[in-house]
Amino acid sequence: MTATVPAGAEPGLQAVAPGLTGRPWIEQAWRDVVFVHWRVDVSAVAPLLPAGTRPDTVGVDGVDDGVTTWVGLIGFRFTDTRFPPVSVGRVGDFVEMNVRVYTVDERGQRGVVFLSLDAGKLAPTVGARVATGLPYKWAVAEQRRPAPDRVAYAVRRHGTHLRSLVDLRIGAPIAEPSTLETFLTARWGMHVHRAGRTRFWPNEHESWPLHRASVVSFRDDLVGAAGLPFALTELEPDSVLYSPGVVTRFGLGR
Repeated sequence: MTATVPAGAEPGLQAVAPGLTGRPWIEQAWRDVVFVHWRVDVSAVAPLLPAGTRPDTVGVDGVDDGVTTWVGLIGFRFTDTRFPPVSVGRVGDFVEMNVRVYTVDERGQRGVVFLSLDAGKLAPTVGARVATGLPYKWAVAEQRRPAPDRVAYAVRRHGTHLRSLVDLRIGAPIAEPSTLETFLTARWGMHVHRAGRTRFWPNEHESWPLHRASVVSFRDDLVGAAGLPFALTELEPDSVLYSPGVVTRFGLGR
């Protein structure tokens, strides 16, 4: 696929995946995705990042000011997980809520760092921790559709009092995502620290079909538990988006 950059975007922002080199090792459908974001100073994020990465920055206006980065709380449903060409069946169908921040490495590769990932099934939780080193947690995690134009996620992490509830109203589709909306959603890899090294795991998928969204009700403990300011989720989010979803493919970490 040919990478494109939206008009006015910062250099390196790619609205379309650059494509994987080699065969994907895992493929998953991500459905009913909610993106809730807050802007923060880089000083809140930098101490949490793995070696070789730094916070990726962009302001609300889409211009890189060098100091504004973002914290995301992302909820969605995993379906149809497969290790091509083998499907794992319903074992791979579950709800996840993750806390992520935005990174760029010494090679200029832009991605995300997951500070926590709460998953609603034990087997995928254990499997993902072992296979990738990601900080997966086992949780009670459910999705509801209270109305045709609403989607809600509820998570409670096992063995703790930590909870998250996100209930959004889905608005109009976005014909042309802004630079900021591209920055927050079109991330073509993840930085993962494991065994003393930071690796970049690339991914690809079709462009996100995005919608405006608004908060109906919200409470969250997961962002603060991940090492970010606890007061952050008491503030109104700076960006709220919804997508019906994409099918994504991951390459091996390098």
